[in-house]
Amino acid sequence: MAFTPIEANMSKERTKISPGKRRSTRTALEKKENIAGYLFLLPWFAGLFIFSAGPIIASLYLSFTNYDLLSAPKWLGAQNYQNMFRDPQWLDAARVTLTYVFLSVPLKLAFALLVALMLKQGLRALGIYRAIYYIPSLLGGSVAIALLWQQIFSENGIVNQALNLIGIHSTTSWISTPSTALSTLVILSVWQFGAPMLIFLAGLKQIPPEYYEAASTDGAGIFRKFFSITLPMITPILFFNLILQIVGAFQAFTPAYIVSGGNGGPVDATLFYTLYVYIQGFQYLHMGYASAMSWLLLLAIAVFSALAFLSSRYWVYYADDRR
Repeated sequence: MAFTPIEANMSKERTKISPGKRRSTRTALEKKENIAGYLFLLPWFAGLFIFSAGPIIASLYLSFTNYDLLSAPKWLGAQNYQNMFRDPQWLDAARVTLTYVFLSVPLKLAFALLVALMLKQGLRALGIYRAIYYIPSLLGGSVAIALLWQQIFSENGIVNQALNLIGIHSTTSWISTPSTALSTLVILSVWQFGAPMLIFLAGLKQIPPEYYEAASTDGAGIFRKFFSITLPMITPILFFNLILQIVGAFQAFTPAYIVSGGNGGPVDATLFYTLYVYIQGFQYLHMGYASAMSWLLLLAIAVFSALAFLSSRYWVYYADDRR
């Protein structure tokens, strides 16, 4: 095959470039590309260190000090952490929060899964139902929802009016009664089931229908199909929702703050851990003590999450699982 003079010269020039020189040229280009990439990431890294990593490190230091936001921190060592276990209100806050977590998380997941199973049956206008059910979760822990909840369970609220209609005369303020105040917040959490419900619904749609057809052929009923097919197949989705809800339940703040008026009442019945951190840090100006409480909360979330991950090997099943 004949080459034109220009092509022949270009071929000769390419053969003159040694492999080592080609590698060095490629390395220089890669370095320039990496520098450009880091420059684009620089604002994100700056935000991370200024607004996230910096305050986190500062709070760790403050947790070992006596700091009131007005004067310089004074080193105390581990005294803040020791004082927590001698603080009766801290013990109440830990008890209330653990009760809330153990009640709200399972009930919310169960209710979300139940609704997802109902929506999976091929209802008409499914998108409208999904949007309606998701609205409470979309509103989240907003102040307006907490105020609405306060009115619903007040003495003249909808709950008491509904009870009066069926002959049960009640003038109880469910929010102001110590034995029922926390239950109203648990109900509020369960009512905001939309986010886990959508995740469950997406997982349910991934289960092959052939499994149910084979089970029907063998004479399996509804409950047998659920416990032998549906539940094992969605355990990864259940585990994902469980982790999210555990973290969210430990961090709950706005409903308790609004419903209790910011003091965790009545009789500390709604004194969530995060609310007590706020009271200590911004009402009493015990910022060092509040920082220590925050780090202990982080440790508690990490422990519960680790326990969930450790237990997952016994009940979470994946498609390639050969157990």
